[in-house]
Amino acid sequence: MKKSAYFIGLDGGTGGARAIVADLDGKVVAMATHEYETRFPRAGWAEQTPADWWHAACLAVRQAVHMSGVSPADISAISADGTSSTLVALERDGTPSMPAILWMDNRASPQARRMMETNDAALRRSQLGVSSEWMIPKILWIKENRPEIYERSRWFVEMADYLAFRMTGRLTLGLNQITNRWFYDGRRGGWPQEFYRKIGLGDITGRFPDDIQPLGASIGRIVPEAAEAMGLAPHTTVVCGGTDAYVAMVGLNVCEPGRTAFITGSSHLVLPMTDQDTEVPGIFGPHPDCVVPNLFVMEGGQVSSGSIIRWWHDHMGKLVGSGPDAYERMLREAGDIPIGADGLIALDFWQGNRNPYIDYDLQGALWGLTLKHTPAHMLRALLESIAYGTENILRTLARHDVAVQTMVICGGATRTPFLMQMHADVCGIPIIVPKVLEATALGSAIAAAVGAGFYGSLPEAAAAMVAEDHIVEPDMRRNDQYGEVFGFYRDTHAALAPLMHRMARRGERKPGMEAAAFPRASVPDLKPQQRQAAL
Repeated sequence: MKKSAYFIGLDGGTGGARAIVADLDGKVVAMATHEYETRFPRAGWAEQTPADWWHAACLAVRQAVHMSGVSPADISAISADGTSSTLVALERDGTPSMPAILWMDNRASPQARRMMETNDAALRRSQLGVSSEWMIPKILWIKENRPEIYERSRWFVEMADYLAFRMTGRLTLGLNQITNRWFYDGRRGGWPQEFYRKIGLGDITGRFPDDIQPLGASIGRIVPEAAEAMGLAPHTTVVCGGTDAYVAMVGLNVCEPGRTAFITGSSHLVLPMTDQDTEVPGIFGPHPDCVVPNLFVMEGGQVSSGSIIRWWHDHMGKLVGSGPDAYERMLREAGDIPIGADGLIALDFWQGNRNPYIDYDLQGALWGLTLKHTPAHMLRALLESIAYGTENILRTLARHDVAVQTMVICGGATRTPFLMQMHADVCGIPIIVPKVLEATALGSAIAAAVGAGFYGSLPEAAAAMVAEDHIVEPDMRRNDQYGEVFGFYRDTHAALAPLMHRMARRGERKPGMEAAAFPRASVPDLKPQQRQAAL
C-alpha cells in the first residue's frame, strides 16, 4: 500500500459539481467547481438534466486534478455524492427517460398525503407526514401522470447512483439513500413490499437495481471512457457514495452518538447521530446503519434557507448596488438592523416545510410592514426566519429527549460569520467550524479512502482526516431577545397555515394542472395547531 495517496471527492450539489483532491490526512490540495442549470417549469417544480451533471463532473474533476499537480497515477479512488431524492428514471440502456426531478420539487404532494393515509408500519420514521420530496411519491407521480414514461423506465436511481453508473458501467443503489428516502429498512426485511402494494406500486422493486452497496464500499474500477473524460488513470477505484448531507456527516466527523451535523446551503439540515432507535414526531428517522453500522441518524430539515438569500440577492440585491461586494454589503446592512427587524416577522416556507410540520402546502410570508421599514429590514426578517426554522427543529428534538448540545457546521453559512453567529445566538448552542468547510466533498473523499482500503472504517478515516478550526459561541443575552421573536414565528405559522392550505387547494383546481386529478386529503383548519400540539 502506498504511503502517500490521493482521493477525489465529487459532490453533485444543487447548483453544480464540486471536486476536491485530498490526501490521507484530509488536506485538500485542489478544488474545482462547474455549475449546471435548474429549471422551474411550474410553481413547486424543479428539474435538471443528468447529462449536465456528467459534463460538469468531468470538467470539475479534470480541473481539480490539473490544479493539484498530482499525477493521475497517484489518485487511488473517487467517490460521488448527490442531492437527496433527485429522481433519475433510466431506460433499459441507461439513457434518462425524462429530466431528473430535483430534490426540492414538490409536485408529488398529493401522492405523499395518500401514502400517509395508509398508516403502514413502513411510515414509522415519518410519523407526521411523508415528504413530497422523497423518491417513492415522485415515482408514483410519474406512474399516475406520465404513464408512458413510467412504462419505458426500466430503472429508478438517485443522482449519486447515476454518477457511479457513468463512472463504472455498473448500476447500483446506495444503501445510504434508500434507507433515508425510499423506506428501505435492512433491520426489518428490506423493501416494504406490502406498503408499496397499498400505494399502487406493487411491482416497483423490479425497477430497482439489485446491487445495493453501503457508503464507502468499492464498486469497481473506472471504465476507460470515464477515465479519459475525467483525466484519471484506468486503475482508479470508484467507491459508493450517498446523500450529500449524510456524506457530509463523515466530512464533519459526526460518526458517533452525541455529535450533530449542521449542513447549510440551499437547504439546512440538522443531523444528530444516535444509538437510540426512537422516533420523534415531526423529525425523520431514526435511520439505521445508513452512515455508520449499528448507529442511527435523526433528520430535521428546512427546504428553503440559503435559497431564500440567493433569491433576495438575485432579485433585490440591486437595491444595495452592484459589484463583487454587493452580497456582503446587503448582509452588512441587514446586520445593522436590530433583532426582530423592528416588528417584521417572516416564515421560511418558500418551498413548503419539511420539518417539523412536514407540510408542503405552506408558503413563505412577511408581515408587519410599515413605511418605516426598508429593504434591509425585510432581509433581516428573512434571515431570522431561517435561523428560527433551525431552532424549531432543535426544540422538537429536545422535547423528545434528543438534546443537541453543539453542532458541527459546513456549507454556505460558513462564508458569512454574521449568519453563523445568528444561528448560534438563536439556538443558544456552540457551533463548531472545521478546517475544511467543504465537508460534503471531503466526506466523499473519506469514503473513497475507505473503499480503496487505506482505512478500515468511516469513523477511523474521519478521525484521521477531519480537524476542528474554531467554535462560534452563543451570546445568551441575544438568545433571550431572539426567543421572544421566535414565539411570533411559531404563532405566525399557526395563524397563516389555514389560509395557505386554502390557497393550495385553489391552485390544485386550476385547469391543466395534473394535481387536479387527485383527491386532496381533508385538511381541517385546526390541523396546524393539532400538529403543533403533537410536537
